[in-house]
Amino acid sequence: MPRIATPATIAEAPEATRSQLEAVQKQLGSVPNLFRLLASSPAGLNGYLGLSGALGKGALDIRTRERIALAVAEFNGCGYCLAAHAFIGANMAKLDAAEIAAARAGRSADPKADAAVRFAIAVTEARGRAADADLAAVRAAGWSDAEILEIVAHVALNTLTNYVNEVARTEVDFPTPAARAA
Repeated sequence: MPRIATPATIAEAPEATRSQLEAVQKQLGSVPNLFRLLASSPAGLNGYLGLSGALGKGALDIRTRERIALAVAEFNGCGYCLAAHAFIGANMAKLDAAEIAAARAGRSADPKADAAVRFAIAVTEARGRAADADLAAVRAAGWSDAEILEIVAHVALNTLTNYVNEVARTEVDFPTPAARAA
């Protein structure tokens, strides 16, 4: 059961956030619970949308972004984000089931993406204090310093949504993926 109220409709959200929610609805065809929850805090929604929008125009392709999101959600134990990114990964990024499973395990079959996902997990696990070897490995795979900073920013964005959803116990409104094999 949710611990923080989620406006049921755009009309129930604070007036300051309604236009953003309408834009989300136009883009996605619906307004997922995370967005309506964040709309309770205009600053929270604006912050999330601003960072998400900026990173969406960055150097990392959608497949890499979704791999990172899946890995961070799995590591942080966020069921909402795991469900959302499994859905987005399959339907928008066109990741197959094996690649979604690999991302959830902090890996990828693609060597360059694997380095990015491994680095994202190292950053998450070490709370930003990734080892020199982790940085060297992601660089050796061909990621530039600018791209590495984007990987870190994606870790931060996904950690934000993981924490928001875990604190609020946001009701999952995406198909729930199967439990990860041990």
